[in-house]
Amino acid sequence: MIRIGVDFGGTKIEAAALDAHGRFQARVRALSPGSYEASLETVRDLIAEAERQAGVSGTTIGVGIPGSPSPATGQIRNANTTHLNDKPLQADLERVLGRPVRLANDANCFALSEATDGAGADSHVVFGVIIGTGCGAGVTVARQVLAGHNGIAGEWGHTPLPWPRPDELPGPGCFCGRLNCLENWISGPGFARAHGTDRSAHQIVEAAARGEPAAMASLDDYIDRLARGLAVIADILDPDVIVLGGGMSNVEALYPRLPAAIGGYTFSDVFTTPVRKALHGDSSGVRGAAWLWPLP
Repeated sequence: MIRIGVDFGGTKIEAAALDAHGRFQARVRALSPGSYEASLETVRDLIAEAERQAGVSGTTIGVGIPGSPSPATGQIRNANTTHLNDKPLQADLERVLGRPVRLANDANCFALSEATDGAGADSHVVFGVIIGTGCGAGVTVARQVLAGHNGIAGEWGHTPLPWPRPDELPGPGCFCGRLNCLENWISGPGFARAHGTDRSAHQIVEAAARGEPAAMASLDDYIDRLARGLAVIADILDPDVIVLGGGMSNVEALYPRLPAAIGGYTFSDVFTTPVRKALHGDSSGVRGAAWLWPLP
């Protein structure tokens, strides 16, 4: 069985055809056109091309998006690709494509991909984290996305930084209108901002690896803040594994240090939950969208 996944990125839209074993049979992408109607047409054309390359038609279609559909209205909310907001995207895609579509938040798709056949494939409850230009998360249980009663499960980036130090208050403002959202500390740009220079996150990490004291201190602070955020998740959800994706997941120093740092904040005498790097990397979004339709 072939299934199609579509990933709405900030700058590109990608469609891919996967077989029953998760292997790519086709993969195509285009620059995001920047408008709603043009995006619908781009998705239609990309799916047609993916099906042509894979030699199939009439496949299932799953779509991962920034933001999420409101369970009250069906319209998209909270998307940083703002032309999707307040639009009935699922209904419009089904109209344009002439077949059913399953829609989910892109971080939920990431978690689903890693839970299905990635770094969390051996785990019942997976907490999948994207720490890149922003910060998001998704939860899966038994390889099924946990969207939540209001469709907002996993909106971890817009919870406040836990146990803030005096020098972390009142905290940076966020586009959501609140102060001190976790995203503004543990995303790549948040890490760079906290360092207080015009260096990029990548440059700071490289400087820390060379032993530069200021960069090392910034990385220590970053790991501590990330650990605080994940400790709250551990206390509430206690997942079997935490999987990291996005640009900051490539910081190898995170993996040997995070488990002990998280454990120091949890309400427990033991913390053995593994923290793993995503197996499928940037491919997890489109792969997870395809997996929104389970195997028959």
